Amino acid sequence: MVFADPGEALARARALLDAGPPPWHASVAHQVIGIWQRDFGDLRLALRHLRRARDLAARADSAEREADVLATLGVALVHAGRTRQGLAAFDRGVARGSGHTRARVLYRRAYVWWVLGRHREALEDVRRAVPVLRQADDVIWTARALTLRATVHLALGAVERADADFTAAEALWDTTGQEHDKADAVESRGLAAYRRGDIPAALRLLDEAEERYAKLGTPTFMLSIRRCEVLMAAGLAPEALAEADAASAELDGLGGQSTRKAELLLVAARAARLADDPHTAMARAAVAVRLFAGQRRAWWATHARLVLIEARAATGRRSGRLVADAAAVAGRLAAFGSPAAPEASLLAGRIALALGRTAEAERHLAVAARSRHGGPPLARMTGWAAQALRARAAGSGRGVLEACRRGLDVLDDHRMTLGAAELRARATAQGAELAALAQAAALASGGPRRLLVWSERWRATVLSAPPTRPPADPALLCGLTAFREIAARAEEARQEGHPVPALEREQRRLEREIRSRTLRLRGQAPGGGDRFGADRLLARLGTDRLVELAVLDGRVQVLLCGEGRVRRFEAGRLADAVTEAEHVQAGLRRLAHPGAAARLPLVEAAGRRLEELLLGPAARQLGSGPLVVVPPGSLHRVPWALLPSLRERVVSVSPSASSWLRARETEPPPESRQVLVRGPGLATGGAEVPELAGRYAAPTVLEDGDAHVARVLRELDGAALAHIAAHGTFRADSPLFSSLTMADGPLIVHDFERLARSPYRIILSCCDTARFASVGADELLGLVTALLPLGTAGVVACSAPVNDEAVVPLMLALHKGLGAGLSLAEALRDARAAVPGDATHQATGWAFSAFGAA
Repeated sequence: MVFADPGEALARARALLDAGPPPWHASVAHQVIGIWQRDFGDLRLALRHLRRARDLAARADSAEREADVLATLGVALVHAGRTRQGLAAFDRGVARGSGHTRARVLYRRAYVWWVLGRHREALEDVRRAVPVLRQADDVIWTARALTLRATVHLALGAVERADADFTAAEALWDTTGQEHDKADAVESRGLAAYRRGDIPAALRLLDEAEERYAKLGTPTFMLSIRRCEVLMAAGLAPEALAEADAASAELDGLGGQSTRKAELLLVAARAARLADDPHTAMARAAVAVRLFAGQRRAWWATHARLVLIEARAATGRRSGRLVADAAAVAGRLAAFGSPAAPEASLLAGRIALALGRTAEAERHLAVAARSRHGGPPLARMTGWAAQALRARAAGSGRGVLEACRRGLDVLDDHRMTLGAAELRARATAQGAELAALAQAAALASGGPRRLLVWSERWRATVLSAPPTRPPADPALLCGLTAFREIAARAEEARQEGHPVPALEREQRRLEREIRSRTLRLRGQAPGGGDRFGADRLLARLGTDRLVELAVLDGRVQVLLCGEGRVRRFEAGRLADAVTEAEHVQAGLRRLAHPGAAARLPLVEAAGRRLEELLLGPAARQLGSGPLVVVPPGSLHRVPWALLPSLRERVVSVSPSASSWLRARETEPPPESRQVLVRGPGLATGGAEVPELAGRYAAPTVLEDGDAHVARVLRELDGAALAHIAAHGTFRADSPLFSSLTMADGPLIVHDFERLARSPYRIILSCCDTARFASVGADELLGLVTALLPLGTAGVVACSAPVNDEAVVPLMLALHKGLGAGLSLAEALRDARAAVPGDATHQATGWAFSAFGAA
């Protein structure tokens, strides 16, 4: 019962002891309490009860009872880090037991071998146990043994064998009432899905397992470890680090298993390394190595040493000793049969290359490159990265590009299985090294067109395929409605100066629930994305110009496209440009307030410096026609209209040349329907909306109580033009919860994803609507980038705080241009020239940008 209904089992065991039972019965009761404390509570108490259970079994003169208790005690001792004592208890248990009891002891020793990373011994004990358990028709213990064997197969990379065992075990569990074991089976299926590379399925199954455990009231430390693995594979390393640290603190508070403590430290170290925090990674990994060594867990200690070496290399350390350490770890991992062995060989080869040891590097990289032909996606990408480095060391630019192409194809196929835009964006980080190698090889070949193709290969890839729209999930819709209500009440309380912590906690809980459901979305079949073609771009541009800014070795490379050719210019350092852009943003914030006109010359001077850093000599080659700017993600907040050579011209911004092409080729809806929305609490009351309502023949106007999210979404779907005057809130911590404030609460990015087709043109007239979070390789997450793949061809939005009153004349002038048949970019250029020339109005005009091509 302890794994069917843990709480009830614990209560009954205590009640039995209170009744003064004979030794045999008391031994069982103490064993049950020991199991409960071992797995769900204080390990020290567990050992006390299990030793008592062993002594009582001896008093009862029952060899079978004593063998069973010794096996339970052996597991607890190993989890306490007393490996030698634990294995000795198993030796006595195997000797004391016979037949069916010995098979159960062997199963539990196999579990301990798995904990210790000794997988061959684990498989041997399971092989001996399963036939006896089946012959005894012991359904529960047979299912446990099959589940364990599947888990060992996963550790060795044998996913198909694991699937077969999991399927057989699940069929057995369905005939039992073992609720905790059933939850564990669901968790294990989530692990198998992760090892297959199916991230959405893994997240869904782990969430289901967590719900099952919650009903039983049991801690979930192993589940946390496995979910951290999946989160890291999904590009969510900071979240994995936070979860691992939180679980570790909870385990310490309970006095729980030291084996789990070491595993949590290892997963935290890996997460910190992936989150670009090598010092935290080194600290966590060093403690994990010590714990694993003390627990005699060589398999685990070797994996922790790999993370420690990776973290040291990430801090810039390069030495022959580090190469030797990485090579030794690679050899040990290969001997263990670990799927992580190629990562260690790649690391050794990469460090050796940095030291100029080409022959040694080739030896290690050749070993790592073997993984490119099989296994899960990330393992194959490791192999292709090694192959690309081999080709670069051999001086073969063609070989580098071929390996990078093949590796990024693997990433694309993996990315297309992900339905959530956030996961697609974050997954691109896993191809950053391949993309950088390819761009460097393309630059070395001297061909600007080739560099453009490779710059596009990993830029804004989230927008390269149609989005996966959320299903009509009642739970998701209910969660969105509840979130909106709670968020509105929490904001109202904050504005009144009396925030309610309970409301804010509930808002965060609902955010987690909504995000969890969207991350489970499955994507389309592989191969569903567009492929960029330079000829197609140049044909579409005609005499217009497109400037794509690529970054290589920290410097901005300007790729000027137009008139049938691509030219390359070198500009300044990216880091300097990012710093200057932040100064400009600070200046625009100041200019949004009256009395700051003296800062205008400073902002204009910063604009001149930005132009030199970002465009360099290309600024004099732009011609006079319309210009499309494609910046890297780190420059998404540059107010391009502030640059001197761009102030008087038509400029639009796009996350990639591919997304601009798609926007250019997007057809407007057959009905020319306009929607004007005015949200609450604006300083001007959205003063432009009533006047705009009189300019259009029969617009839909939503304001006051009519501007509810459900009604707004219904009207926006398929509109030709939407103008939304509403407070914008950008969430850097969770960009897809960035919002526009409606009458009944926030309209978030997740809401827009439910539209069948977002408006062809959208004007967002308030602050921060064009702010993004830069994630993955070079991806942007935010309101604008969510709209572009949904059918929106053009957006006007603002990247800085602006003066609300100065916005009104700018918006009226913008719509005047649209009424005359101009594009958004053309109308915005003319609107800037039409408003008053004081500092506040100029800064307001610079803060707005046109995105897309409509």
